[in-house]
Parts: sequence; C-alpha cells; structure tokens
Amino acid sequence: MSGNTTLSSPARTVADALSGTGEHLVSSRELSEIIGATPQDWQRFAKNWDDLEPDTFMADGGSYRYRRYGQYEYSPGTEELTLLPHEPYRQEKFFNHLNGGVDRVYEPLTDTFIQDPLLRSLLTSLGRIFTAVDDTRRWLIKLHPVRIVADDKTGHPAPEGRHRDGVTFVGSLLIDRLNITGGESTTYDEKQNLLRTVTLSEPGDLLLGDDQRTYHQVTPIEAVDRARVGHRDVLVLNYSALPGRLS
Repeated sequence: MSGNTTLSSPARTVADALSGTGEHLVSSRELSEIIGATPQDWQRFAKNWDDLEPDTFMADGGSYRYRRYGQYEYSPGTEELTLLPHEPYRQEKFFNHLNGGVDRVYEPLTDTFIQDPLLRSLLTSLGRIFTAVDDTRRWLIKLHPVRIVADDKTGHPAPEGRHRDGVTFVGSLLIDRLNITGGESTTYDEKQNLLRTVTLSEPGDLLLGDDQRTYHQVTPIEAVDRARVGHRDVLVLNYSALPGRLS
C-alpha cells in the first residue's frame, strides 16, 4: 500500500481491507463519517432516483431497470474532479455476456445530481482510498445511478450473473430499498471462493471490490406487496486507473 495518501482513520480501515481481501463492506455510519454526510444529505440525494429513465438496452427484454450515466476524471494529487463530456457506455461481451458488445446511449446525469455536494465528497473520498491502495495518479470514474423495480414481476439487479465490470475498483452504494425482498450481494475471490454475502439495507451502505481480484453478483428482487411497486436504488461506481503513477 502507498504511503503517499493521507487518510482519516475510518478511510484507512477501508483501504487496508481492500489491500487485504480485495473487498470491503462500508456501513452507512462509517461512510457518512468518511464523507461528512448527514441523514438529510442522503434523503436529498435520493430524490435524484425519481428522475431516472428506462433502460432500453436490456437484451433479456426486461423493463425493470431505470438509469442515467456520466463520467468524471479525478486527480488525487490536486483534488481536481472534472465532469467529462457525455458519451455512450460500453462493456465488451467478455465482461457482460448479456448486454455487452454494443454502445448503450443513456440520458446524462442531471444538473441537480451533478451539483449535489454529497456526490463530490463521495467521489473524491473514494478516489483517495483507491489511490492509497493502487498508487494511481488519475482515475476515470463511471457513474450509474440505477433503479430496479419489482411489482408482479421480478427485478434483476445483475441479470448477467456473477461477473466483473472490467475496471480497477467497483462500488455498489445503496440509496433506497422499498417494498422488496432479495437483492442479496455476494463477492467471490479469483478462485470463485465465497468472500461475503450481505443485503445492503441502509442508505449509505457501500460494498467495494477490487475488480481485478474479485467477482460479484446480486440476487433478484421481489415485491413484498405485489399490488405496489417496489424498488432497489443504487449508485454503481466504476473507477479505472488511467496512465501515470504517483512518485
């Protein structure tokens, strides 16, 4: 692990865990301390998930996913966080056998989402943690605010099954759970040994993984009361190391 990045005690715990097993569950309380967020901040930020658009690129024909998409570049040395021009999202079939291999054009992040102070604190805090593990000078961050719905039909948070995203680090941040069961997250090591099974339940619960050393999956969700729509709201974070290392 690098000694070049100064971290708070709770952030250092996260970095140490990622350096060890390659994955870590950060509780809502711990993440709120790291990024300086209050319950009111989480409630305000969660309203952005009511403004997502249908995902029309589901190869399984499902209509259960809503999302937007955006990209940032982050430089830990200068703390510079830059919103990048909007462009299609693409994964190759090797990483996503279901929806990969095509350019997926999603609606961009809204101004309200972009300007929320919680977002900047979250992205820079995670960037510092990942830099402490990986010594990366520049990060490409891909953001996926996603809502999976369930009513009389099942919703699938990860219809591609057990997988990697093809990046350096991945994060799944719970924003809200409403009227659902399921949505259990599981991580595995490179040899497919089980590392952790957890149901993210509190706004701010965050499951992190070294995407080069671990795999992850999420079970389907079902509505508890099928007469009402249930949902699972998450922010999927992908951090990819860009060329350049800290000295």
